[in-house]
Amino acid sequence: MTDPAHPSLDALTFRDAREEDVPQLAAMLADDPIGAAREGANDDPAYLEAFRAIQAQSGNRLIVAEAGHGAVVGCLQLILMPGLSHKGAIRAEMENVRVALSHRSHGVGAKMVAHAIALAKAEGARLVQLTSDLARPDAHRFWLAQGFARSHAGFKMKL
Repeated sequence: MTDPAHPSLDALTFRDAREEDVPQLAAMLADDPIGAAREGANDDPAYLEAFRAIQAQSGNRLIVAEAGHGAVVGCLQLILMPGLSHKGAIRAEMENVRVALSHRSHGVGAKMVAHAIALAKAEGARLVQLTSDLARPDAHRFWLAQGFARSHAGFKMKL
């Protein structure tokens, strides 16, 4: 029997985010110690401005996962980037991958990532990349379990 708080993964669906999802997505981004330290109130107008910029940019999608009862339980941003390396390969970047705290460790993230990879392949991407904060060892285990390899060192500079 399926736990009503965690519907079957078969009931999980994906769609592009809508403006009304933005406060809930912002709350998911802040729902851990790292996010809580850097995010603001989920009704901050900066989130809606960023959402609109994502919507306006070709090859940039904000995707949500919905549980069977219609609740948004996960999100990720998928960015397709043409490049010269790898013989002109399109690469896909995954950012802001989050699963609602109440749905973590139930397979939502794995299904969401598989969906994003399928979308990237359908658009001609030949590789998928992402970064993960060094302070997130659980996330690193998750990414390795999804078939990703630790292949590069990442560098960032706050501006």
